[in-house]
Amino acid sequence: MLFTGANSQPAPDPAYLTGDRVSVLLPLPLAGAYDYVVGEGQRLAPGDFVRVPLANRYAVGVVWGAGAGDVAHEKCRAVVRRLSVPPMPDALRRLVDWVAAYTLAAPGAVLKMAMSVPTALEPPPPPPLGYVVADPLPDVKMTATRQRVLEMACPLASHPLAAAELARRAGVGVGVVKGLADAGALTAVPLIRPPADVPDCRRAGPSLSGEQATAADALRRRVGDGFSVTLLEGVTGSGKTEVYFEAVARALEQGRQVLVLLPEIALSAQWLDRFRRRFGGAPAQWHSELGDAARREGWRAVADGTARVVVGARSALFLPYPELGLIVVDEEHDASYKQEEGVIYHARDMAVVRARLGGIPIILASATPSLESQANVLAGRYARLHLPNRHGGALMPSIELVDLRRHPLPRQSWLSAPLIEAVEKTLAAGEQALLFLNRRGYAPLTLCRACGYRLQCPHCSAWLVEHRSMGKLQCHHCGYLSLLPETCPNCQAEDRFAPCGPGVERLGEEASARFPGARMAIMASDTLTGPRAAAELVERMARREIDLLIGTQVVAKGHHFPLLTLVGVVDGDLGLAGGDLRAAERTFQLLSQVAGRAGRAAHPGRVLLQTCQPDAGVMAALASGDAERFYAAEAEDRRAAGMPPFGKLAALIVSGPDAAAVDAVANELARLAPREPDVEVLGPAPAPLALLRGRHRRRLLLKAVRRVPVQTVLRHWLGRMRLPAGVRIQVDIDPYSFV
Repeated sequence: MLFTGANSQPAPDPAYLTGDRVSVLLPLPLAGAYDYVVGEGQRLAPGDFVRVPLANRYAVGVVWGAGAGDVAHEKCRAVVRRLSVPPMPDALRRLVDWVAAYTLAAPGAVLKMAMSVPTALEPPPPPPLGYVVADPLPDVKMTATRQRVLEMACPLASHPLAAAELARRAGVGVGVVKGLADAGALTAVPLIRPPADVPDCRRAGPSLSGEQATAADALRRRVGDGFSVTLLEGVTGSGKTEVYFEAVARALEQGRQVLVLLPEIALSAQWLDRFRRRFGGAPAQWHSELGDAARREGWRAVADGTARVVVGARSALFLPYPELGLIVVDEEHDASYKQEEGVIYHARDMAVVRARLGGIPIILASATPSLESQANVLAGRYARLHLPNRHGGALMPSIELVDLRRHPLPRQSWLSAPLIEAVEKTLAAGEQALLFLNRRGYAPLTLCRACGYRLQCPHCSAWLVEHRSMGKLQCHHCGYLSLLPETCPNCQAEDRFAPCGPGVERLGEEASARFPGARMAIMASDTLTGPRAAAELVERMARREIDLLIGTQVVAKGHHFPLLTLVGVVDGDLGLAGGDLRAAERTFQLLSQVAGRAGRAAHPGRVLLQTCQPDAGVMAALASGDAERFYAAEAEDRRAAGMPPFGKLAALIVSGPDAAAVDAVANELARLAPREPDVEVLGPAPAPLALLRGRHRRRLLLKAVRRVPVQTVLRHWLGRMRLPAGVRIQVDIDPYSFV
């Protein structure tokens, strides 16, 4: 996404008094805001959260501004009440409007992402109760069990214990505790959670190299100096995190909040440890693994300014920061920043918009920046800081291509002779090795050897992946699970199913046979059940309890393994299939990040990359380390084809439960397609996943030159359509996925 624009400062919010009209935006996929009348004795302002009547129920929305006035005054219903929470900040309201206009989503659907915790808008529940010994202690009938409870209970109100904990310590039932409380021997007091350690910006950071210090000084100067975008580019292990921590410290010094986006926060235990070491406290976290209570408390802590630093996944962008002073997008190239469901947006791009709307700096950090960010640097829109060397004198690993045409794999084996030999030498030296294969489960396909029937998801046009560790077949698109059938559904043959191709589980099976003495672990998104499991695995690597790690792309998410010296990429060509316009770029980024796990400390690293396409440009670039040449060639190819970031794309996905109805709508869309200069419409065509979660899917692609206002074209085009029941059209501006 390319854009320009000066910092914009909002005008002071007006006040609306009794009888005035206000527009209230509701977190629903509606066409726009609804008019309401300010109730008796109320005083409202834009951003206030309010409860309003809606049809025969009540809903909570946000005052968006003055009423439109297109409904008769007497027909407007009154606002019930204002909720006692801080108002939604102006910059967030403008972000909601901007995202809605850019993605062609309903503003209310975008607002819903900013109101993702409805319970946070209501008064917080009373704190749980703990118990202390009453003072004075009344005369109560005493028993041995009661005596133990009183001995365990503290007489000080500052140290209460919950009933269950007090009963556990005394070795009695909770009823004994409740009985003493009823008798007046125990006094109930609120259990107040001790405040979390607040990040301390005054703590001294680690010693920085000259390159790091220069970059850190540049970033610190930009904090508090208005809107700016800086691409912090540095090789893996160059210390980018410690550099941008200096900008975080500067924002905290100025009394501002900081948002750090990570592609997969649940897998970032090492990042959190580094933050604690640097600032002496923990940041607030925001990700899908949090429970309801933690999300409620976190949302309110952000809204009232208590949370000074927030680290989170893409949804953290829509939290109500009243004092945001800095945004950092780490691993800015990562495809998981693109949300593909609901409101389709790219969190990196929307974070840049949020920074511009708030007049604050944003840092985009990566060892392998996206072509979009590099194009913005070349166009002068973004500044660039470069860290070309690893920190502490560590060297970049050597990368060698293993040509599978010269080293063919044995039947039912996926490790070449050179890779096997390298792993054996690494393990013999007491060092750690990583085998990388970006495919979960045991096998991506299971077929009947008698008739060739392939086991497919009943709800999606996708093969079922065998997960032998679970004893299940699973669809990775809709989550459907089933057992392996005893007979073939097509020919009824028994025991004739065969797994085809490897996943990490099957690779682990081969590795166990090849390296029987090695202590092995698998690291994949479905083997890590949350942040704690990820942290434990990383700690086991650090304690040298694992010799051979087998992993998918989650191993490339910024992990630091000091004793890992060998990386073996089992199928380097895997990401090049499928015709994705970003296939080469993504492959280069992913394999560069994986290779960067090797040799990050005292011992030099080595990477062996198995490929059947050693002459491909991406493979040559990986082997030579010439990233600039690769990106220049990739940019030239995109520019010649008019593809992003040098052209515009928008995908239209038509879906519905009835294939004929979907085809009819898709064909009508094609008939009504814009016939304008510099605009081309391709399709309709069945999507690669033509059936997804029980819905048939057809795709059209609008391609345009950069100067074409794509959103205007799409609004006019879609405005001419009338959709039958059950059929919907999803718009994806700047598509990253073509499935």
